[in-house]
Amino acid sequence: MRAYRSSTGAEPLAIMAGDVRGHSAVPVRVHDACLTSEALGSLKCDCAQQLQLALEHISKDGGIVIYLPQEGRGIGLANKIAVYAEQEKGLDTVEANVALGFPSEARTYEAAAFILRDLGVNSVALLSNNPHKFTALKSLGIEIDSRVPILVAPNEHSQRYLQIKRAKMGHELTHLHCPTHQENTNVRAEIAALQTLLEVSA
Repeated sequence: MRAYRSSTGAEPLAIMAGDVRGHSAVPVRVHDACLTSEALGSLKCDCAQQLQLALEHISKDGGIVIYLPQEGRGIGLANKIAVYAEQEKGLDTVEANVALGFPSEARTYEAAAFILRDLGVNSVALLSNNPHKFTALKSLGIEIDSRVPILVAPNEHSQRYLQIKRAKMGHELTHLHCPTHQENTNVRAEIAALQTLLEVSA
């Protein structure tokens, strides 16, 4: 394990298994902290299970888990708790962020890119379902050879959250039986066309 400290005072960690320096296609999980699930056992998300799966993956095949203190998709722990309160009123996770004046996604990955360079990794096999993370790391010059999904079976408390991650944030959660944002858009377009046809016929 190697600890870092950024100019903001944040302290990300690199948890390593095996020799990674100078290697390509290194399995890498860039994981954002989630105290509510990882320490308090919340069932509202899949973060703790994803972390565990990533640690198991690198323990078998070698690799790195980079642990970033970016709670609540980058808005901080106190704001995340406020978002939870909005969700109790019926809003989904994206709607709750917007209602409180936050972006749905505020995480950045400069620290992860720095750590990968510091560890001498040539390229990575990214353990992630998140297209934002993939694109952000690529834009920072990280060579990504492949993306390896980290899929967690939903429970009754996390089902809606995971559906929103897929439908509104584009997470590649192919194991979920729920419509994507594009599928929803197509359905709405078909309904609108049918309504227009009925009005013309009338």
